[in-house]
Amino acid sequence: MTNHQPQKVALVTGAAKRVGAAIARRLHREGFAIAIHYRASKTDASALVESLNAIRAQSAAAFQADLLKTEMLGALVESVTARFGRIDVLVNNASTFYGGTLASVDETAWHELIGSNLKAPLFLSKACAPRLQASGGCIVNITDIHAERPMSNYVVYNVAKAGLRGLTHALACDLAPTIRVNAVAPGPIHWPDDDQIDATEKSRILEHVPLKREGGVDQIAEAVKYLVCDATYVTGQTINVDGGRSVAI
Repeated sequence: MTNHQPQKVALVTGAAKRVGAAIARRLHREGFAIAIHYRASKTDASALVESLNAIRAQSAAAFQADLLKTEMLGALVESVTARFGRIDVLVNNASTFYGGTLASVDETAWHELIGSNLKAPLFLSKACAPRLQASGGCIVNITDIHAERPMSNYVVYNVAKAGLRGLTHALACDLAPTIRVNAVAPGPIHWPDDDQIDATEKSRILEHVPLKREGGVDQIAEAVKYLVCDATYVTGQTINVDGGRSVAI
């Protein structure tokens, strides 16, 4: 492996900020080299690379790709492999999130939401599979509790995340016994940055959460770390990290 990189390598999509950045930092603390994928957040991705490399030299690098362009996915995998020599973990975290009524659904929403939340994880998993087979690696998909408990007026997003949950099960069967495939399903972890959810709606959501609070992005990162590093006899499973929302009435 080039540049004396740490032995294991994790590719995290959408890793420049929020949940993805927390996952990248957590796996980095476990000794992984981190391939930080981003689409448009170059400044955030570069800052994260710099901070991780300050902790351990040459342990992180950023890779730009539009995951909606399937033809770019093989090149992304090859770029990561050329830089680090191998891929041991794929975290399909990148996601597009917005709502819409059934009456307002159009093909643009379908292509964006299904593309980022389901199609890209499928084809990126396909592109990574030979590398993960070689290393005995694993895949972790970031789904959503609304894959099982749909939100009103988010029909395509709900369908996309339900599909990703199903993809987790299917790949766990198809890629066993060499590659483990699991998922983490966040609940109210960290509100969107674009004020899609106002204060009244936030309060309403938390009323249905038994723990009555947000979880924070580090809780998702810890669940991913468990599935990657500790859960060697776990595949085809989804961990709900949601303050109990998925079991509440």
